[in-house]
Amino acid sequence: MKEFKPELRSVAGGSLPHLDPKAACQLMLETMDIPTWPQLPKRSFRENMYVQFSEGFPGIVVSDEQIYLDRERDLDTELEQLYVAYLMDEPEFAAISAGYAAGLHQFLEMDLRKVPLTKGQLTGPVSWGLMVPDNKRQPILYDDVLAEAIGKHLRLKAAWMEKQLRGQADQTLIFVDEPYMSSFGSAFLALSGRQVIDLLEEVFAGIEGLKGVHCCGNTDWSLLLSTSLDILSLDAYDYAETLALYPEEVAGFLERGGIIAWGVVPASEQIAEETVDSLIDRFHAALGLLTDKGLHRDDLLASALIMPSCGCGSLELETAQRVIETTRDLSQALRERYA
Repeated sequence: MKEFKPELRSVAGGSLPHLDPKAACQLMLETMDIPTWPQLPKRSFRENMYVQFSEGFPGIVVSDEQIYLDRERDLDTELEQLYVAYLMDEPEFAAISAGYAAGLHQFLEMDLRKVPLTKGQLTGPVSWGLMVPDNKRQPILYDDVLAEAIGKHLRLKAAWMEKQLRGQADQTLIFVDEPYMSSFGSAFLALSGRQVIDLLEEVFAGIEGLKGVHCCGNTDWSLLLSTSLDILSLDAYDYAETLALYPEEVAGFLERGGIIAWGVVPASEQIAEETVDSLIDRFHAALGLLTDKGLHRDDLLASALIMPSCGCGSLELETAQRVIETTRDLSQALRERYA
């Protein structure tokens, strides 16, 4: 893969509130330096971030706006099919159909030849395993057999998605979205750091291009930075100070070529209270938290992407559009200032 230079480019989270996949894709292509295929959770329950990547997992039932794993099914046979596909490296087994990702399939029909990099995303194994229960309402992540299968299932999903995107553009970025990593260390997430790393690395192994993790809350950033990820994406609007608690780990990450996607544009109604100038100030303040700990400002700027704090799928259409356009405008203003 060609060396990618962040250069304060704009990139978005995965979700938009649109019902029309074409309009959602056009917004991404017209505004973002690194366009992403849009998840459209208001269009269909199947495009909910937990349901969207469930297709093909052993025992999964999706009906009446519910998702669960049916333990009364023959899970052994279905698990065997998954493992055969995994061992034979057959990502087509994990294909995501248009019924689950209309935005992805529309995106793949667009002309992306002039785009230097395209982004895809999938829900990470920790968050997915916590939010998908069995028919006894227990998160399947805490079943050791199923937890291992989750990593392999999502690895194949990531590999299939990247393969499709590479048919349109030479370079790819796949984000693994882990909102529930904000619960790491609490009773809600009873996993060790080693278990989290192993699950993430399993998914990363299916990604040949750039790979990132997005968490829209506070977490143990040192844990994520110890993995092989290339891009760390965080909500820098509300949680920038939490990253500054790990200056040595951040410095080591940047030294090995790591990139930070600063989610400094609020993906919420708060966008109405912000301007490009106010967000420039907030971005500088976020950098200052790390430069005060000894990191170099130039290193931080050279490794920075600009994005919203999270996805926009739950917002009103007008608000979401303002978030995306403000992200574009902020990125442009910063690049003009630091060119």
